[in-house]
Amino acid sequence: MTTYFSGRSAAPRGAALAAALALTLTACSAADPAPADDAGSALSHIHGLGLRGDTLYVATHQGIHSPDADGRPALVGDRRDDFMGFTVAAGGDFLASGHPAPGDDRPADLGLIASTDAGRTWREKSLAGKVDFHALDTASDATVYGYDSAAGLLRVSPDGVTWDDRAALRALDIAVSPNAPDTVLATTETGMVRSTDGGRTFAPVSGRVLAYVSWAAPDALFGIDPDGVLFRGTGGGTSWTRVGTAPGGAPQAITAVDAGRLLIATQDGVYESRDGGRRFDRRMAAEPGDGGH
Repeated sequence: MTTYFSGRSAAPRGAALAAALALTLTACSAADPAPADDAGSALSHIHGLGLRGDTLYVATHQGIHSPDADGRPALVGDRRDDFMGFTVAAGGDFLASGHPAPGDDRPADLGLIASTDAGRTWREKSLAGKVDFHALDTASDATVYGYDSAAGLLRVSPDGVTWDDRAALRALDIAVSPNAPDTVLATTETGMVRSTDGGRTFAPVSGRVLAYVSWAAPDALFGIDPDGVLFRGTGGGTSWTRVGTAPGGAPQAITAVDAGRLLIATQDGVYESRDGGRRFDRRMAAEPGDGGH
């Protein structure tokens, strides 16, 4: 296994970062998902990462995959849907959204679907044919937050079945506070915004432009910018300290497990850090895509 140390080279800031994020926000492809190779070829278009136990799960344009012993992606279950939004809830259930695989006669938008057996089988929970969530997260009280990218709207549910429409905003990713269920951060092309009223209203909290963000514990708030520069947040997202640069190019997803353990998907693979982002090991290969979401 190769270990990669995060670099300290300067990254573009300000308008350049905002422009890069604006491009990422509109990069969702309408093309059909490409078929994955059953023999374990590299994947492109990674949309989400999660752990159940110590097993890595990667939500992609071509289904949910886990790395085999050689770090090659192995399909979980038999669904090759385009999983756009994906999260692993505290109890271990998988929640996802996106689009069915080509040739499938289900509605074009999956709404919210759930799996209780680590992605081997799925059941419809709500909003089938109505919503494609591009970002999903859950609060400590099991509240589900979903960002509906087509409508530009945050939707919130106490149970994943009944939903309330909250703030309209243009965002790429969301992260819910691990100890304050009504506090949620969102990444936008002008900086971080935060809600403390369950997503009903948002206000700017930092000018730091990040693409993806994950908040696993009070001391485990991490974000990554469009150039792959990793930051650690404090003050509920008001302050961000640079940690380093993730290997592999532009980011596609980030999941913090705790203050030391991170999973980051970039253009050429999924990387794991166990020292807060200072060095990384590649867990699974990917092929360069055109910007994740």
